[in-house]
Amino acid sequence: MPNEHSSTLITLSNPRSPISEAYRTLRTNLDFSSLDKPIRAMVVTSAAPEEGKSTTLANLAITIAQAGKRVILVDCDLRRPSLHQIFDARSTPGFTDMMRDDALMSMPPLQETPEAGLRLLASGTLPPNPSELLASRRMSDVIAALQQHADIVLFDAPPVIAVTDAAVLAAKVDAVLLVVSAGKTRREHARKAKALLEKVNARLIGAVLNNVKGEVSLYQYYASEGKPAPGG
Repeated sequence: MPNEHSSTLITLSNPRSPISEAYRTLRTNLDFSSLDKPIRAMVVTSAAPEEGKSTTLANLAITIAQAGKRVILVDCDLRRPSLHQIFDARSTPGFTDMMRDDALMSMPPLQETPEAGLRLLASGTLPPNPSELLASRRMSDVIAALQQHADIVLFDAPPVIAVTDAAVLAAKVDAVLLVVSAGKTRREHARKAKALLEKVNARLIGAVLNNVKGEVSLYQYYASEGKPAPGG
């Protein structure tokens, strides 16, 4: 039976589509934005729920892998994990199991994906205290361990203004990308999300505006200063 979520991976199912090209543009813009400070670990989040962050992240991860980089995609949305569904993978063992088991630090429970070079670390068993788990010193050790197996590690985190998880995790990585949904994300929510990330000194590298109506592209990338990024 076909994976019902496979249609969300448009960079695999229709790599020549305008949307797939827009994801490649996003990848290129991220490369330009990190020339002086390479990104080895990045969080992708949104201001509020249902804004397309997980789909955006999954397709971005695919395009980065298609460029020849080794990518690990980590589901740290421990409230509503979805990456295992998108990739038709197991939810366990995963990230939380790695947090608890020293043996998995050297051999992370990574799963292969349809894209060579991209591997998934699913959420694992859902914990009762996600924020405390992500804030722990062990989290920094897990990030370092994963970086030994990849050129870049990408983390899916819950919406910023819903819970503290994303802000906590953002303080431990090199950059944060904020997903904003056209016609849905409230302006004050986007501003609050930006303020919360700045409060923890996160490096907000930019924002992705998705669900844009138009024939050229449904996704557009903007630099965090609010100016169009190169090629954006």
